[in-house]
Amino acid sequence: MGKALDGVRVLDFTHVQSGPSATQILAWLGADVVKVEAPTGDITRKQLRDLPDVDSLYFTMLNCNKRSITLNMKSDRGKQLFTEMIGKFDVMVENFGPGAVDRMGFPWEKLQELNPRLIYASIKGFGDGPYTHYKAYEVVAQAMGGSMSTTGFEDGPPLATGAQIGDSGTGMHAVAGILAALYQREQTGRGQRVTVAMQHAVLNLARVKLRDQQRLTHGPLKEYPNKEFGDAVPRSGNASGGGQPGWAVRCAPGGPNDYVYVIVQPVGWEPITKLIGREDLTEDPEWATPEARLNKLDKMFQLIEEWSINHSKYDVLAMLNKHNIPCGPILSTKEIIEDESLRANDMVVDVPHPQRGEFTTVGMPIKLSDSIAEVERSPLLGEHNRDIYVQELGVGEEELDELAANGVI
Repeated sequence: MGKALDGVRVLDFTHVQSGPSATQILAWLGADVVKVEAPTGDITRKQLRDLPDVDSLYFTMLNCNKRSITLNMKSDRGKQLFTEMIGKFDVMVENFGPGAVDRMGFPWEKLQELNPRLIYASIKGFGDGPYTHYKAYEVVAQAMGGSMSTTGFEDGPPLATGAQIGDSGTGMHAVAGILAALYQREQTGRGQRVTVAMQHAVLNLARVKLRDQQRLTHGPLKEYPNKEFGDAVPRSGNASGGGQPGWAVRCAPGGPNDYVYVIVQPVGWEPITKLIGREDLTEDPEWATPEARLNKLDKMFQLIEEWSINHSKYDVLAMLNKHNIPCGPILSTKEIIEDESLRANDMVVDVPHPQRGEFTTVGMPIKLSDSIAEVERSPLLGEHNRDIYVQELGVGEEELDELAANGVI
C-alpha cells in the first residue's frame, strides 16, 4: 500500500527541533525527505549524548525516516550543487536565523526562478516587527506567546511547560501549512512561501487564555480558584481553565507522580459523593449544583483528595471511570515509556540503529488508514551523499571524493 505523500520530495535544511519535527512528520507520511547538513553535521548529533561518539537521542528521535547528505553552502561548488538539486524537489524547509538563506544567495525570488513549483517553508522565532531578528528558543517562545505567564501557581513564578509547544508545536503548524500549499499547487501549479513563527504558534495554542483575558474585563473568572484578580489572566495552578472544574488530587503512596486529574461535571457530582463517602452532600443545596460549588472548588477537591489519598492512582482511575467521571492519572516518563497501550498504538516504538543498537522513540501521532507510518532509524551523517550526488546529479566518483576532501560535502 502506498503512502499519502509518495512522490513528494523534501529538501530539509532544518536543525535542532522545530524544523526536524515538521520534516519527520512529512517523512512518516511518505515523503522522501533529504536532510542537508553542514559537513560537521546537525549540532544535535553531539548534544546531550548518553553514549560516546554516536548520534544522540536528541538527533535520532527527530530525524527518523530521512536521508542525509552533507553540503557546504558557503562554497561555490556547494551553491552549484544546490542549484542543480532544488529543481528536483517539491518542498524546501529551513529554520535558520532570519535572512540566512538570502545571504547564501538564494532569496525567495531566486528560488522561485529556479523552481516555480517549489514550496518554501520557513520557521522563525517571530513575525515581522521589532522582534524579527531576536533569537528564539523553546522557552523564549513560551514566554512571549502567552504560555508562561499563565502557567504555575498564583504565589509562584511563571513556569515553562514540559511539552515542547514552542519547537515541536511550531513544527506541527508548519506541517499544516506545507500540506495546504501542496494541495493548492494541484490547482494553481505554483509553489508559495509558508512561514510560521514560534511566538505565533504558542499564542495559537494559548488562545483560551486570551479568551479569558477578554472575559476578565467583565469581572472575576469564577471557575478559577484565585481569590483576587488583577488586569491580566493569573496563574491558576491545575485549574482546567474550561467550563468544568478540574484539579490534580493526591493518591497513595504519595510519590511525586501519584496524582489523578479529576474533572467534576454536573452529572458526576452524585457518584463522586457516593465514592468518597459523603452522600450527605449529594442534595445539600450548599453543594448540589455547579453554581453552589463554584466558590468553594478548593474545598470540593480537598474532599475528593481525602478519599483518593487512600488509593493508588490506577485504582482511583478505575473507580472513577466506572461512573464515567473524566479523569487521568499523572503518568511519569518511565510509566509512559512502559505503557502497554501506547506501545500497542505504535506511539512508543523501539528502533534499531547501527551505532546505538536500539533506541525508543515517539511514533507517528497522526493515523491514516491507507498510509501506515513505519518508523525507521535516523540517517548517519552524509549516509546518502552517493545516492544524491552521483546517482541523481551525475557527479563522478572521483569528484565525489574530491568534494569530501575539500570540505564541500
